[in-house]
Amino acid sequence: MEHIQSILVYITLAIAVGFMVKKFFLPKSLFATKKSKANTCGTDDCGCH
Repeated sequence: MEHIQSILVYITLAIAVGFMVKKFFLPKSLFATKKSKANTCGTDDCGCH
């Protein structure tokens, strides 16, 4: 039982460290979704002002 608990603790720690690395150290451009340029505001009157 002690081994299972240790394994679960290490898995939880790895998930937490991975989340912190993703949140604070990796650039946001890696995870950004591509938006279509048809919906962005430009010179046309799209009604978003």
